[in-house]
Amino acid sequence: MKQHRLAAAVALVSLVLAGCDAQTSDVELKTPAQKASYGIGLNMGKSLAQEGMEDLDSKAVAMGIDDAVSKKEQRIKDDELVEAFTALQKRAEERLTKASEEAASAGKKFLEENAKKQGVVTTASGLQYEVVKKADGPQPKASDVVTVHYEGKLIDGKVFDSSVERGSPIDLPVSGVIPGWVEGLQLMHVGEKYKLYIPADLAYGAQSPSPLIPANSVLVFDLELLAIKDPSKLEGAEPPAEAPAQ
Repeated sequence: MKQHRLAAAVALVSLVLAGCDAQTSDVELKTPAQKASYGIGLNMGKSLAQEGMEDLDSKAVAMGIDDAVSKKEQRIKDDELVEAFTALQKRAEERLTKASEEAASAGKKFLEENAKKQGVVTTASGLQYEVVKKADGPQPKASDVVTVHYEGKLIDGKVFDSSVERGSPIDLPVSGVIPGWVEGLQLMHVGEKYKLYIPADLAYGAQSPSPLIPANSVLVFDLELLAIKDPSKLEGAEPPAEAPAQ
């Protein structure tokens, strides 16, 4: 149950940040323990934000931590807490549902308009692409491992991932990424650059892989196929963490 996960998250913070003053502005982040504690809180906050938990009051969280660490009597009864968690989770689910519906509607409209643009090709699956740079190199198969450079954006132009920005291309198995990439890569020749417009059902669908990508999002990728590698020479090739994996 998500409300129980939220309660457990707060309890975990209580243990990790034992002794932490409620005024977080006075907390130093110098020692490994302090930095690790901050990292745990940061990751937990990102996770809760991804689930739509945007109504949390940081001061109230700090008060709960302080009461638990100091072994004070809790200010709110358990049944009230369960009721509050349930209400908060309901609001979070409503918020995420609305965002998902808005993304689906905007994505549908975007693809309809984009399909009319010169140079954009729509395949039978609904994938849209345009060739930015042509080349005569070989084409990869689903069983191949390829080297690529890419930049991923939402339809509003917001970049959510970029190997170009990191300055390092990546190797990945063609069959180990999202369906829109699997299809798009096999259309390309080594040396080519494509722009892929990937419908949500060929990307992550109703799932949100990160807070940067809302559920039901159409994704836009600038993709460059640099090379095809011999998979027999790559032991256990898996998509790296930053790649658009399945």
